[in-house]
Amino acid sequence: MIPRYLVNFDVRQLPQVHTDVIVIGAGIAGLFTALRSAENHKVLMVTKKSLLDSNTRYAQGGIAAVISDEDSPAYHRQDTLIAGAGLCSSAAVDVLAHEGPAGVTDLIRMGTEFDMEDGRYALTKEGAHSQRRILHAQGDATGAEIVRALSEKTKQDPNIEIWDDHFVIDLITDNGECYGALVQKPDGSRVIVHAKATILCTGGAGQLFRYTTNPDIATGDGIAIAYRAGANIRDVEFIQFHPTALCYPGAPRFLISEAVRGEGAVLRNINGERFMERYHPQLELAPRDIVARAIVSEMENTKSTFVYIDFTHESEETVKHRFPTIYEYCLSYGLDLSSDWIPVAPAAHYMMGGVETDLHGETTVKRLFACGEVSSTGVHGANRLASNSLSEAIVFGRRIVERIDRLSPIADLPHIHEEQRSKDNAIQPVVEKKLKLQKVMLRYAGLKRHAQGLEKGYDELKRHVSIFDSCLAKREEYEFANLLICALLTTQAALIRQESRGGHYREDFPDKDDAVWRKHTVFNRANGITEGRIDDV
Repeated sequence: MIPRYLVNFDVRQLPQVHTDVIVIGAGIAGLFTALRSAENHKVLMVTKKSLLDSNTRYAQGGIAAVISDEDSPAYHRQDTLIAGAGLCSSAAVDVLAHEGPAGVTDLIRMGTEFDMEDGRYALTKEGAHSQRRILHAQGDATGAEIVRALSEKTKQDPNIEIWDDHFVIDLITDNGECYGALVQKPDGSRVIVHAKATILCTGGAGQLFRYTTNPDIATGDGIAIAYRAGANIRDVEFIQFHPTALCYPGAPRFLISEAVRGEGAVLRNINGERFMERYHPQLELAPRDIVARAIVSEMENTKSTFVYIDFTHESEETVKHRFPTIYEYCLSYGLDLSSDWIPVAPAAHYMMGGVETDLHGETTVKRLFACGEVSSTGVHGANRLASNSLSEAIVFGRRIVERIDRLSPIADLPHIHEEQRSKDNAIQPVVEKKLKLQKVMLRYAGLKRHAQGLEKGYDELKRHVSIFDSCLAKREEYEFANLLICALLTTQAALIRQESRGGHYREDFPDKDDAVWRKHTVFNRANGITEGRIDDV
């Protein structure tokens, strides 16, 4: 049903570019890994928009790392494992907890300026963290500050070449080994990039859903091209919906950071009642999946499309200082965070699963690596602990470079000639198709799922698979094809997992079942669906 390559091409007839390392995507994962790789290698960064366009840029809360003397890697490890609901890799979590501080030191060395208080780094607390360990920048603009610092350094590095507005169509592989990528230029021409290592840093798949905190570029490209290349795709049923996205007429689903609740904000239903005590002892700081479903339940019970987040106990001065970005954004829609209850509702935010990797970021395809949200390192399990994602990117980015440094030279490009599609088979416009896909996913594979809906959604998605027989040529066509693959995998994985765990909730199987389902769901294009038990938790 899903072809190996999206387009017809012949390696011998296309121009070739040679480099040491290809980094596909930007964000903290792409920028950081490119900079570390460039210390010993020539690096080509390929972004479909620019270095500044990524999920990282919109990250508000911060980056989790053990900085305080009151904190410890053991505490960070425990919090991560609890949030991950039994599916974390203990080895991966150990790596994160122990190596996170060194990664933060690297960010600071590269120019990132985190907020300070009384000569020490200011630390905040977010949901399911037992300690204050979240570093932030400019109050609530942590991601933007990291991207600023790293992108400036990347542009100045003589060993890094940047291709903006280029699209990676597919990876070139042979006998389970990656040789590089097939790339489309802004003018529509194509080129083969040959490298000894290829690193996917393409972010997540937030655009699977109608309501998302993710930018337009989050179309699951890395997961889809890795799947076509034969890599294992793991645990994609676990989608994290952020509990508190702005829900106001005419406004995008702008993120209201979890750090706002970490600083004492409370949730109220439309009747003004604080309700989290009915759902979890940690109240507003419960794991995100619990808070998100609690909000949906309150919305259903009160027949409303939103609840409120109330931060009015803090002074206007404090709110402006700690959350300037959120304050200004809400104010642009006539909402004052310091004096108004802000209407919010859950929105798709983060995919815990992705391309399966080992502890050095290498996928099941040799010489192919994945870093950041596109990857499944084992850190997040079934539910990501807040602010662990930025830490994961730098920790495993460093480890990827260590592995690349030891790679042998790559062989010559294999001869690949793909000719499966008729040149007369044109594709219809995909804008309407994308909207239909997003509505199907929201309706049948959103916060609450059940077998009947998932089966119906999967059947509706399969109606679009004829796109793979078409002659694709434009970025939006490739993006839709990639989204469709992610949607099919996510829906099928959600249907297979007959339990509720973390970011996956089945109304027909509402309980967690460790005896049967404490294992991963793994997809591989060659082998179909396989399931493997976790053996290191």
